[in-house]
Amino acid sequence: MKIRVLWVGKTQEEWLRRGVEEYAARIRRYLPLEIGEVKEEKGAQAEAGREAECGRLAKALPKNARLILLDERGEELTSPQLAAFLGSERDRGTAELVFAVGGAYGFSDAFRSRAVKTIALSRLTFTHQMVRVFLLEQIYRGFTILNNEPYHH
Repeated sequence: MKIRVLWVGKTQEEWLRRGVEEYAARIRRYLPLEIGEVKEEKGAQAEAGREAECGRLAKALPKNARLILLDERGEELTSPQLAAFLGSERDRGTAELVFAVGGAYGFSDAFRSRAVKTIALSRLTFTHQMVRVFLLEQIYRGFTILNNEPYHH
């Protein structure tokens, strides 16, 4: 299985870029990981911005990938539950799992309809840039759980 993480906009802060790089390297010990950024729509009305950004995300989606959205209204999972989900996707032969982090405008209904699962990292509000590091850390944590490694404890 391969994991791809897509997000809207560039990671601005150096300390966040270092976090992304650190956890991406850790995940790659377990399986291939690709990170993709799509252009942020600046200065648009919410609906137009959402449509434009989701159009770019849709173009970046591989044809047969299974899409997971990160959204504050999604299902909250524990780390072991996320690990179990990753393991079940791996075991069912999923070729590519794509996690998408939207921009400030969120996801369009059309893009949402393509997702097999929508998850929330927390009910707290985080910046879209911080979510990138949190998501990658949780994916890494999931694989350490699946491999019975001590990181989770």
